[in-house]
Amino acid sequence: MAAFAGVKACVFDAYGTLFDVHSAAAAEAGALGARMQPLSQIWRQKQLEYTWLRSLMGAHADFRRVTRDALDFAMTAQDIDDPDLADRLMHLYLELDAYPDVRPTLERLRAGGLKTAILSNGEPTMLAAAVRHAGLSELLDDVLSVEEVGVYKPDSRVYQFAVDRLGLTSPAEVAFVSTNGWDARGAAHFGFQVAWMNRFGMQLDRLPGEPKAIISGLEELPGHLAI
Repeated sequence: MAAFAGVKACVFDAYGTLFDVHSAAAAEAGALGARMQPLSQIWRQKQLEYTWLRSLMGAHADFRRVTRDALDFAMTAQDIDDPDLADRLMHLYLELDAYPDVRPTLERLRAGGLKTAILSNGEPTMLAAAVRHAGLSELLDDVLSVEEVGVYKPDSRVYQFAVDRLGLTSPAEVAFVSTNGWDARGAAHFGFQVAWMNRFGMQLDRLPGEPKAIISGLEELPGHLAI
């Protein structure tokens, strides 16, 4: 039996879920050497922390600014002083690799008659570039950015924005997928039917909101939707 019922749209987080956030640093492996992995991990962690902290502070800045601030922190933490490398890494963030399971899953969902969309902390031009680079434009009905709300996930206003933009009447009509445990919890607490995609064998965050399903890859999602 399918875990989800009454779903009209599948909505995906972007960074870490559809797009590999570590592929930017990996593309500069020659320049970074042994510091590639720690830099990428710090970059991602600070990027997330800055979205949460700016939301709490009421000091919103778009994701491009947050991403650059996080990169500057990570490079300083790794004793790297190379402005040209920083610029290259920021450009590579516009061309992140999509995971191999993304395209076939989106194709199957669209063939099953479901709307598909991204709901992301990303800034619109960043998202558009990543979607275009991955060749996913024709497989998405909408690409939704928190910039239209002015606050980052997991604020409930972001999830409500998706409901409104997709023309739905209830949060329960959305199947939401995220690799980020805090995002999965936040979306479930709001009322989405959530599949937490545990790509990396992580623990689920101890927060309100219970995902309906835990999957290890996107190819498992259609089975939960009975398509």
